[in-house]
Amino acid sequence: MSEVVYEETATMIAAGELQSFVPFGREHCRNHPNAFNLQLRELQPASELWSSDGAAGLVGSLQEVSLQERERECWQLRKGCTGVKEEDVEFEEELYAAGNVVVWSQGSRIQASSVYKAFTVDSPVQQALWCNFAVSHNNNDEEEVEHSVCIIQSSCVNVHTVTGKDFISPLPFQVSNVWSTEFGLLLERKNTVNETQLHSPGDPLPTVFSMLHPLDEIAPIVCKPSGLFDGSCVQYASDSTMKIVFTCCRPSLVVSYDSVQGTHSVWALRKVTHDERSKVLRCASEPVGTPLGMMASGFLTSHLRNMSRLDSPGGSAVTGLGPGTGTSFAVGSPLHYSVFHSHQNKIITSSPGVHPRVHSPSISNMAALSRAHSPGMAAPSFSGAARFNASFHSPSSRGHHGLLHSPNSTINETVLIPEMEPIIPDLCMEQLWSETVTAGCHREMNSQASKVFLTSDLCENRYLCFLVESHQQLRCVKFIESNDTSQLIFPSVTIIPAKDAEPLQNIDVMLVLEACGSLVLYTGITRVSKVFVPGLLSPTISLTNHLHHLSTPVENVSTPTNAGSRHIQRLNEDIMPSPVSELRNPNIKHHEASFLEDYTFQQTTPYIHALRDPVCNRVTLELSSGTMLRISVPEIATSELVRKCLQAIRFILPKEAAMKVLVKWYNIYNAPGGPSAHAEWNQFVTCFLTLMGYNTERLAWTRHLHFEVPLSPVIAAKRSRPSDGGSDEDWDYLLASHYHRQINSQPVFGSVESNWTNDSIISETEGLSSASSPSSPSLKLDSSAPLFPHIPALFYVLHLLYQELQLDELHRARACSLVCLLQQLARDLQLEEYVDLYWRDYPSLMSCFTESCIIDQALIGQMQRPSFLRSEPPSVFSWLSRCLRGEETPPFPYLPSICQRTRLLVLSYALYIIGNDNATTTDVSKYLVKLSAGQKSSATEPHFRRQSSVKVKFSSESLAEQLVVWLTSQGFTLKDLESVPFGVALPIREAIYRCREQPCSGWSEDVCLLIGRQDLTKQAHKTTLAKSRASVGSGLSLKPPATTEADEEEDGMSDIIQEVTGLIWSQDLRIQEVRRLLQSSRPVRVSVVQLPEVSDHEYIEEKENKLLQLCQRTMALPVGRGLFTLFSYHPVPTEPLPVPKLNLTGRAPPRNTMVDLNSGNIDVPPNMTSWPSFHNGVAAGLKIAPASQVDSAWIAYNKPKSPELANEYAGFLMALGLNGHLTKLATLNIHDYLTKGHEMTSIGLLLGVSSAKLGTMDMSITRLLSIHIPALLPPTSTELDVPHNVQVAAVIGIGLVYQGTGHRHNAEVLLSEIGRPPGPEMEYCTDRESYSLAAGLALGMVCLGHGSNLIGMTDLNVPEQLYQYMVGGHRRAQTGASRERHKSPSYQIKEGDTINVDVTCPGATLALAMIYLKTNNRSIADWLKPPDTWFLLDFIKPEFLLLRTLARCIIMWDEILPNTEWVESNIPQIMRGNFDPSEDYNVEAMVQAQDYITAGACMALGLRFAGSANSDAFDCLYELAMTFMKIISCTGTGPVVAQRGYYNLQTGLSMILLAMSMVMSGTGNLKVLQLCRFLHKQTGGEMNYGFHMAHHMALGLLFLGGGRYTLSTSNSAIAALLCALYPHFPSHSTDNRYHLQALRHLAVLAAEPRLLVPVDVDSLKPCYALLEVTYKETKWYDETTVELMAPTMLPELHLLKRVKVKGPRYWELSVDLSKETQHLKSILSRDGVLYVKLRAGQLPYKDDPQGWKSLLATAVNHRNNGVRAFKPEAISTFTSEPALISFAEFFCKASEGMKHREDTLVLFSAMLYECVTQECPEMLPTYVAIEQAVGALHRSDLQQTFPLWQLRLVVELWDSRMLRGPADRHDTLLTSEFLPVMKNAVDVALDDWLKDNSTVLRSYMRGEVLCRDAQSIMLACFLVYRSIPCLKNTHTQLEGCSSFGDLLSRSSQLGIPLRDLLRLTPILLDSASGSQILLGFPLQAFSS
Repeated sequence: MSEVVYEETATMIAAGELQSFVPFGREHCRNHPNAFNLQLRELQPASELWSSDGAAGLVGSLQEVSLQERERECWQLRKGCTGVKEEDVEFEEELYAAGNVVVWSQGSRIQASSVYKAFTVDSPVQQALWCNFAVSHNNNDEEEVEHSVCIIQSSCVNVHTVTGKDFISPLPFQVSNVWSTEFGLLLERKNTVNETQLHSPGDPLPTVFSMLHPLDEIAPIVCKPSGLFDGSCVQYASDSTMKIVFTCCRPSLVVSYDSVQGTHSVWALRKVTHDERSKVLRCASEPVGTPLGMMASGFLTSHLRNMSRLDSPGGSAVTGLGPGTGTSFAVGSPLHYSVFHSHQNKIITSSPGVHPRVHSPSISNMAALSRAHSPGMAAPSFSGAARFNASFHSPSSRGHHGLLHSPNSTINETVLIPEMEPIIPDLCMEQLWSETVTAGCHREMNSQASKVFLTSDLCENRYLCFLVESHQQLRCVKFIESNDTSQLIFPSVTIIPAKDAEPLQNIDVMLVLEACGSLVLYTGITRVSKVFVPGLLSPTISLTNHLHHLSTPVENVSTPTNAGSRHIQRLNEDIMPSPVSELRNPNIKHHEASFLEDYTFQQTTPYIHALRDPVCNRVTLELSSGTMLRISVPEIATSELVRKCLQAIRFILPKEAAMKVLVKWYNIYNAPGGPSAHAEWNQFVTCFLTLMGYNTERLAWTRHLHFEVPLSPVIAAKRSRPSDGGSDEDWDYLLASHYHRQINSQPVFGSVESNWTNDSIISETEGLSSASSPSSPSLKLDSSAPLFPHIPALFYVLHLLYQELQLDELHRARACSLVCLLQQLARDLQLEEYVDLYWRDYPSLMSCFTESCIIDQALIGQMQRPSFLRSEPPSVFSWLSRCLRGEETPPFPYLPSICQRTRLLVLSYALYIIGNDNATTTDVSKYLVKLSAGQKSSATEPHFRRQSSVKVKFSSESLAEQLVVWLTSQGFTLKDLESVPFGVALPIREAIYRCREQPCSGWSEDVCLLIGRQDLTKQAHKTTLAKSRASVGSGLSLKPPATTEADEEEDGMSDIIQEVTGLIWSQDLRIQEVRRLLQSSRPVRVSVVQLPEVSDHEYIEEKENKLLQLCQRTMALPVGRGLFTLFSYHPVPTEPLPVPKLNLTGRAPPRNTMVDLNSGNIDVPPNMTSWPSFHNGVAAGLKIAPASQVDSAWIAYNKPKSPELANEYAGFLMALGLNGHLTKLATLNIHDYLTKGHEMTSIGLLLGVSSAKLGTMDMSITRLLSIHIPALLPPTSTELDVPHNVQVAAVIGIGLVYQGTGHRHNAEVLLSEIGRPPGPEMEYCTDRESYSLAAGLALGMVCLGHGSNLIGMTDLNVPEQLYQYMVGGHRRAQTGASRERHKSPSYQIKEGDTINVDVTCPGATLALAMIYLKTNNRSIADWLKPPDTWFLLDFIKPEFLLLRTLARCIIMWDEILPNTEWVESNIPQIMRGNFDPSEDYNVEAMVQAQDYITAGACMALGLRFAGSANSDAFDCLYELAMTFMKIISCTGTGPVVAQRGYYNLQTGLSMILLAMSMVMSGTGNLKVLQLCRFLHKQTGGEMNYGFHMAHHMALGLLFLGGGRYTLSTSNSAIAALLCALYPHFPSHSTDNRYHLQALRHLAVLAAEPRLLVPVDVDSLKPCYALLEVTYKETKWYDETTVELMAPTMLPELHLLKRVKVKGPRYWELSVDLSKETQHLKSILSRDGVLYVKLRAGQLPYKDDPQGWKSLLATAVNHRNNGVRAFKPEAISTFTSEPALISFAEFFCKASEGMKHREDTLVLFSAMLYECVTQECPEMLPTYVAIEQAVGALHRSDLQQTFPLWQLRLVVELWDSRMLRGPADRHDTLLTSEFLPVMKNAVDVALDDWLKDNSTVLRSYMRGEVLCRDAQSIMLACFLVYRSIPCLKNTHTQLEGCSSFGDLLSRSSQLGIPLRDLLRLTPILLDSASGSQILLGFPLQAFSS
C-alpha cells in the first residue's frame, strides 16, 4: 500500500487559510433563550450556574442532554447572494438547526458572522433548508422569486420569506425528506415498514409531492420513466423503493436511488405538460383491476375523511383488507403510491405520536382561493382532505366489515362519499439516465449514494458525481446540454476511488478524500495533485512511520516534459473497490468512527475522515477527533493577466491539450511554499515556454526572471537526474535555483514609465546576448514538448489578448509584460511585421531583446499554422485610426468572451464613426471576425447572436443616441469609460456630450447615468418628496410663527411641505394665514363688552350666544381644512392617525375665562356636533397621500375606543375611500362596520367604498349598495329599515361605481327614484328633496356625457322624463317592480297626480346637465332657458333658475366665454330692457332671478376654467363678486337688500366665490384669499353654518393640497364638483334636507396633481427653474409658448404639446406630450418632483436672481479676457463637482515649489475654465493627458508610443469633424484653440527630429538593424504618429520615381495620409543617386 501512496505524492499543492470551524449557530444557540437552555440550567447545581459556559462542572447529568442534542443538530452553508453587483464582497451564509431553533447567519472574510434571522418553532425541527418560490404576478408572464427559509416539523412546514411574509402549511402526511428545487419544495412521504411489506402490485399511493408555494396545495408528482416496455408511460411517482438523494436548480435535476435494484437514476424536473396532466387524470379515473386495489383506494379515501378524528395517540390498526390478504395497515402510518397505477389525490394523515397539529386542512383551500388560480383548482366545497376521484371509492361493498376493528375509526360512514375533483399535479420528473447494473460485477449491491453534487472541470465539461460509500467510489457522470438546451445527454461514467468528496464551485475542481486518508484535487475526472494541509500531518505518514525513507517523501519528481504522460491520465473506468471498505450506515453522519477505523489508526494524530460544506473554494474537513477545520483551496491564478492568458489558451487549444496545460500550471503555481502574487507572471512565462519546448535556462531574458523559492519542511526540492534529451532541465531545479542578484534594471519588471538610463540597459543586454550568441545550438526548440505544435495558434491568441489589454488603461501596464513573451515567439516564427509592431509600441523595451531560437525547418511542418494567422499583424489602434480617416477596414479578429473591450470599441466606431446603423445587429461580421477553435464555434455562435438581437430598434434616432443606448445595453458604464485610453474614448465622449444636451425623456436609468444626467437617472427612480424629505433637509422651510409644539401638532395642518410652499409663495406668509383661518382645534376668542345696564347672568348668556354664533363657523372649518391639507401626509403604520379635536369652547378677554356651551344657560340644538365631527374625521383622513402604505389592519387599528368619536371615524373611512385606500379594507371588516347600524359609519363607508371603486361596476360593491336602496331590491323582499341619509349615500354610491358606464338597469331605477312618491306610513316623507337630488345626480353620473347616444335606452325617454320632472305635469304610471311598492298613497302628504316639482326639479336639472355635459346640444339647452315672460317667471323658484342656467351653460360648454358680457347674456331680454311701468311685474322676483342667473353663469364659468388660473375668467368673476359685496355692504338694511333678500345675496356671493376659487384652484391667489378672510370675520346676523362652509371650501380649493393640487375639467371631475358644490348650503349643522352634507367632500375626486417642483439633483432641495410650456393649437388660440418659473402649476396636460426645462442655468430637459403623457403624469403623481441638474459655472436662481455672478458673465464684459479674468479660487462658487474644486486647489494655484512653472499653471487654469464653460468637466483628464504627452515628446522622454497613438486618434477625429464644415462644430467637444496648439507642438517636435536624423529613418526603411538609443524611440514615435506602415520585406515596385508627382501617381493605394507623405518626400526624393534605391522601399509596403 505504501508504494502506491508515494507514487501519488509526486505533485502536491498547498492549501491555505486553515481555521478551526464551529458552526456559528451552535454558539448562538448556547445563548438563545430556548427550552433546551432552560433545561440545562435546571440540571445544574446552583454553584455551577455561574460557570456554566464551558465550565468543567457540566459533565455528569448534562452529558446526555448535549449528546442527544448534538445528534439532532445539522447545518448547511452556501455562498451569500446579496443581489448586488459582483464587485461586492462575497460572504457565506449558514443555516443551522438544532432542537426547536433554526439560526440563519452570515459572515465573510472581513466581517465576523452575525445572526441574520433566528426562528424558534413549537416542535423539534426535522429539517431546515433554503428555498426559492416563484410568485407569478397577476396575468403576466414574469415571475418574482421569493427567497425563503423552510423549516420542516413533523406536522407542518413553516416558510419565512426574506421580505417578511410567514406561512404555515400543514403537512398531510409524515415527511421523510424535503428537497428544494427550482420550482419550490419536493416532499418525500415517509414509508413505514409494514406498508412496504404489504404491497402486492396493487395500487400504491404517491410518494413524492411538490409544493410550488406555501399557499398552494401539496400535489403529487408525475414521473415519466424511460423504461424498455413503454417509453411514454406517465404515472405518479409512487414507487416506495425510490429515494431521492439530490436535487438542483440549474439544470433542474433530481437524482434518485432504487433500493431494490441498487441503481441511481437522474431525472429532469419540469412543469407538467397539459397532455401528461390529462393522461394521468384520465388513467386515474378508470376502475382498478383487482378488488384489492379497489379496496385500498376506498380505504384510502375513507381514511382521509377521518383524518381529523385520528387525534387519539393510539391510531387505529386496521387489518383484514379484503378477503384472505392477511395484511395489516396502520391508519396512523403515512400512505404510499406505485409505479404501475397512478392516482390523483390528496393525502392527509397525522402520525399517531405527533400532537394533532393538522388543525385545518382547509387553510390551503382558502389560500388557493385568495391567489389567482383557475376555479378548478380551488373548490371550497370540502376541506382539502376530501378531494379524490372516483377510483378511490370502491363500488363493491365487499370487505368493508373487515375494516372496522378499532373503536375510534368510523370508516363506514364515509366510504361512499360523493366524488371529489382530483388534485392536479404541477411537476413532472422525466428520466434522463440510469445506472446500468452489470450482473456478477459487484459482489454486493450498491448502497445509496451518500453525496451527490455537480462539478465542472477547467475546460467547462460538466459532471454529475455521486459518492457510493459502501464501495468507496465516486462515480462521475459527464453530461452535455443538447443544442436546444432542454435535453441533457449523459455520454460517459468514470469511477474515482474515494472515501468522500466535495466540489469547489468557483475554481472548477473537486476535493477527493481517498481511502488512505489523503486529500486529492481533481478537475472533472482529471487528477490534479494532492493537497497538503499545513499543520495536519498526512495520515500516510502516521500509518507508515516505520518506513525508512520518511525524510524524503517526494521520491520521483517528474520533469516537465513527461509530466503530462505520467500524472495527467484519465482514470480507469472500473477500478475495484478499495481494500478498506467501511461497514457503516451511509445515512448517518456519524460522530464515532467505525470499529475498523479505530483499529487501524490508534495513533493520537487525528486524520481527516469526511468533508463537508463547500462554499466557493473553501471546504470543511471533519477530523476523526470530531473537530472540524476549514481550509481554502487556492485558485488557478490571482494575477488578472495570467488568468486572461489561461482563458485564451483554453479557448484555442483542443480540450485535452488545454487540460494538460492548466493542470500543469495549477501544480506549479500552488506548490507548497509557492511564489507570491508578484512573481506569478514570471513563473507563468517560464512554465508556458517550457511547455512549448523552450529551454528557459538558456534563454537570456527568461533566465533572469525572478521568483521566490519554496523551502517547505514537507517537500524539500531537490535536483533529480537530467533526463535523456539533455536539453531539458528539471522544473524543480528551476524553482530551487537562487538568484540573489538584483536585476531591477531588467525592463521586464521595472516600471516601464520610469526613466532608466539607456546605457545601463544596453550594457546589461549586451552582456546577455554575448553570453549566448544566437547561433548556439542550445536554443533549439524541443519539438516533443506538448504545446510545440500549437505555438502559432497560441501566439496569435496572445497577440489578440495584447491588443485587448492596450484598450484598457488599468491593464495596459500588464501588456508590456506580455509583449516580452510575444516578441520572442514572433521572432522564432519569423513574423517580422509583428516584431516591428511590438518595437513600435515599446521601442525602449524591444531593442533589448535580440535572441531568437531556431525551429528546425523539418519540424515546422509539425506546427499547425492556423488559417487566421496573417502576416500583417492586427492592430486595434490602426484599425480605429483607419475608421476615423474613412478608409476601408477589414474585419478585426477577436476572441469571444475574452476580448470584450475590443468588440465593444470596434462596434462603437463602426456605428458612430462609419455611421452604420446596423453595425451592432446584422452587420457585426463586417467589422469583427470571430476566432474559433474547432470545438468552440458551435457553442458560442448562437449565444452571440441572441445577445445582439436583444437590441431595441430605434426610430431614426441619431447615431449618438444609438451608440449610447447600445453601450448601456452591453453593460458599459462611466467607470469603464474612464479606463478607455483618451484618444479611443473621444468619439464616445462626444456622442455622450451630444446626447446630454437633448436627452430623450424615455431612456432607462443606466443610459442617463452614462450621459451624466443624474437628474434623469434620479427621475427614473420612483420617489416622492415626502419620502426623500429626510435627505432633502429643511434648508428652504419657511419657519412658521413660533408656537408651542403641542399647538403645532394638533391643528392637523403641519404636514404641508414647507420647502415647496416657501418657493411658490416666497414673499409672504399666506400659508400661515390659511392655517390660522382654518384651525379649529383651539378655543375661539369671544369678546363681548359688558354694558353697565347688563346683569352678570345676562352677560354670560350674551357671551354664550356669541360663542354659539362663532361655533357655526368653527364647525364649518373642517370641510375647508380637508381640501387644504389634501394628500400631504404619509402615515406611520405603527401609529394611529392624529385627528385634531373640534374645539367648541371660547375664551373671553381680558381674563381669558373659559366660555362653554354646555353650561345650560342657553338652548343648544341637539346633535349639533355630529356632522362637524364627521367632517373633522374626513379632513384628517384626507391628509393621507394615495401613495402611502395603508392596509386593512391599520384602518381597523384607528377605530376609536370611545363611542362619541364614532362620527369622526365614519368620516375617516370616507376619506380613505376618497384617496383610494379603502379598497384594501377586508370584506369582513366592511360587513362588521355595517352591521353596527351606526348611521354615520354606514354613510362614510358606502360613499368611501364607492369613490374608491369609481367607474369600475364592481359587483361586490353593487350588492353592498343595493341592500341599502329599496328600489334595487326585488319587490317581494323584506322591508329593511334603512335610515334616509344612508339611502341617499347608497344612491350616490351607485352613481359613482357606475360612473360613465351608461348601465341601463341602474339608469332606469334611478330615473324613477327621482320622482319617488311618499309612502303610506311616514316613510319617504321627510328630506325627500335630498333623495330626489341624489337620484338625479346618480343618474347623471351613470350616463355622464353620453348625450343622445345612450345605447339601448331610447324606450326610457330619459330626457323627456327629466324635462317633465323639471317643469311639472301629470305623474306617469309606475311600471314594473316599483308598482307594487307604491300602491297606496301617503296618509300625510297630499300631492295629487301631478309631479311635485319642488322636490324633483333640482335632481332632474342636474341629471340633464350631466348627461349632456359638453355635448353642445342646443335643443336640450333651450329647454333650460329662463322663461321670457313675467307670467311664467312667477312660476319658477329663483333658486331653480340658478340650476337651470348652470345646466344650460355646461351643456353649451364651448360657448362659455370669460367676460362679463357673456355672463349678462344669460339674463333674459325682458329683465335687461327698459321696464314699461304700465306692465305688472314683481320687482322682487326680477332682482332675485337676476342674481340667481348671474350666480349660475358664474358657477358654469368656474367649472369651465377650473384649475386654469385664466386671468380673464378671474377678472370677470372678481368684478361680479365686488358688485355683490357692494350691494350687501353699502345699502345696509335698505330697500334693495330687502327686495333681494340677504340670504339670496349671500348665496350668490358664495357661489361666485367658489367659482373664483375653482378657477384659481391651487394658486393661492391673494385677492381671493382676502375675500375669504373678509367673509371669515363676518359671524353675526344671518351668516349661517352653510355660508361659512361655502367660504371655507373656497379657501380650501384655493390652496388645494397646500398648493400642490388643482382641479381638473374632465367629465368625472365636473360631476364630482356638481355634487360637492351644490348651490344650496345647509342652514345649520344637522341640516341634510336638500343635500347630504357628506357629499361636500366629493370635490376631492376632481383634484389632480399638476404642480411641477424642480429639485436640484445634487443638493436634493427644491429650487427655481425656468420652464417653457407649449400649448397645442385649439380653435380659440394658435400654438403658443409661455415661460413659467417653476415650481408652478402646469395647465391641463391634454392642452399641452411639450414641457421643457430651459437653459441657461440648468441642463435642458424636454418632455414631449404629443407622444405620451404617462411619463409626466407619473412625475406629477409623485409630488411633481422633476430633477434638474445645474450646469457647471452657474448658480441657482435663489442665490443669483439676475445671473450677474455666473462664470460666463465675466467673459461677456471684456470679450477675450474671460480666461484671464478667471480666478481658479472662485471655482467653488460656480460648480459643486468635488473633482473640479480639488483640481483648482492643487493644480491651478501657485505654491512655493511651483514658481518656475507659471505657464503650466496658466495652462491648467485655462483648461479648467474651458471645461467649466463648455460644460464638459469630464474632458479635463483628456486635456491634461494630451498636455502631458506633448510635453514628454518635447523632452523626448517617452518610453512607449502609446500616448502618440492617442494623440493621433484625437487629431484624426478633429480633422474628420472639421472637414464636415462649421455646421457640425457646435456640438463637438474639441472646439477650443487648445487642440491646434498641441497638434502644432507635436508637428514641430517631430519635424525638428526628422531634420537632424533623416539618416535614422532611411536606415530603418532599408531594413538595417537599428542602433539602440533615444533615436530609436523618437523614430518609433515618428512612424506611429505619421502612420507609416511597416517598411520591411518590400522591394522594387515604385523604383524610378523621380518626382513627387510620379510618387503620387504610383502610390494610389498608399496607406499614408497626404500630409504625412509630404513629410517623407524630402527623404524619399533626397538625392538622385540614392533615390532609386530608397523609393523602392516604402511604397510597395503601402500597396501590400
